[in-house]
Amino acid sequence: MNLKIFANESLNVKADVAILIARIVCGYAFILHGWGKIQDPFHWMGPESSMPAFFQFLGALSEFGGGIAWVIGLLTRLASFGIVCTMIVAAYFHSVILGDSFVNLTGGRSFELAGVFFTVALVFLTVGAGRFSIDQKIFGSKSE
Repeated sequence: MNLKIFANESLNVKADVAILIARIVCGYAFILHGWGKIQDPFHWMGPESSMPAFFQFLGALSEFGGGIAWVIGLLTRLASFGIVCTMIVAAYFHSVILGDSFVNLTGGRSFELAGVFFTVALVFLTVGAGRFSIDQKIFGSKSE
């Protein structure tokens, strides 16, 4: 198996510092978002939910486990793929099923956060965790 898929893109130090800060801040946010879900990973959406338990588990795992992976920079691309998928489902659910707007100026439901986290996850999926990560120590960069 070729593990170079987990290798980071070669970036300059400033970009890697920015990636590190984004990983820590967004990863911590995902740990907090996923904490309640991981407590009951197969039923966190409630008994009336039509979402199968396995998909609820994947959502809880991608948020809580993905947040931890982002903070420490381990298997960042894999975690980012899970978060991308989860945010697509969240945005679809809020925009199409619930009819929420992208931004709700009165503070109600919206799918802007799912859109922002989707975008951040797409960046990490594309470039990796950066040089200040466990991924860098284990897998190196693609230029090596």
